[in-house]
Amino acid sequence: MVRAELDADVLLAGVAAEVPPMGLEDVPELMSRVDSKYIVTAATMARLAAELGDRFAVLKIGERRQFRYTSTYFDTPDLLTFHQHRQDRRRRFKLRTRTYLDGGGSWLELKLSGARGSTDKHRIPYDDAPARTLTREALDFVQDTLLSELRLIAPDLLVPVLATDYKRVTLIDRSGAARLTCDTGLLCHDGQRSAPARRDLVLLESKSADGKAMVDKVLRGLGVRPVSVSKYCLAVAALRELRANRWRPVLQCYLMPQPTASSCRPGVRGRAGTLKQVGVGSRLAIGG
Repeated sequence: MVRAELDADVLLAGVAAEVPPMGLEDVPELMSRVDSKYIVTAATMARLAAELGDRFAVLKIGERRQFRYTSTYFDTPDLLTFHQHRQDRRRRFKLRTRTYLDGGGSWLELKLSGARGSTDKHRIPYDDAPARTLTREALDFVQDTLLSELRLIAPDLLVPVLATDYKRVTLIDRSGAARLTCDTGLLCHDGQRSAPARRDLVLLESKSADGKAMVDKVLRGLGVRPVSVSKYCLAVAALRELRANRWRPVLQCYLMPQPTASSCRPGVRGRAGTLKQVGVGSRLAIGG
């Protein structure tokens, strides 16, 4: 008999309901931070939540603990920022508008990658502009920030490329400046094509000032290792069928249609029950 997979979205809603709440005003912003990303099954997410216990709180705004996000990403017509990420350029950026559909408004966000793997996020309110449009103020913000922070000249033309929709639960470390975002139900689309993520998987991002958050240690204890993943880059690779060697294992095991046995083969379970998924040319460890 084939065991039915847990729905990650339902599991996260249950986790969020059991964790003590924290208001938005008490959540550290962490605009400059180190991010570590993981992909885990709903079953492993349940084990992680049990390990964390009451050491973490959940973001609560109004009566909600799980929130819908939509983001529109901008790039040059020849996808400069995608190729910079694919080539792992040391100085690179991503530009998007993000709308918090359940409260929080809209923002224009510029994410910068710099030395030592750190990520700096700069943003301005964007409630009065369409999500797929860059205003003159937005372009000035991008130009000034890229020049002052990365010594980069902004591209002459930036256009909307695609959008991502998903739900998020945010867990906050009560003992320090760290948090864990838990994303489910990812849908990538560009107006012509769409690529949904598997419903049994959770995309985690551990965010902390030094990259040594407690949750990273707990995940290592469960046999889960970080993965190289970017929602935007995965979406471009999936929707436009472009080369994405460094993300291919994640692409094959995370986005639908679900991979065939030849492209994502189950391996040996480790001592913590981790299911090794073998992609092309590298390994992807998914907690299972």
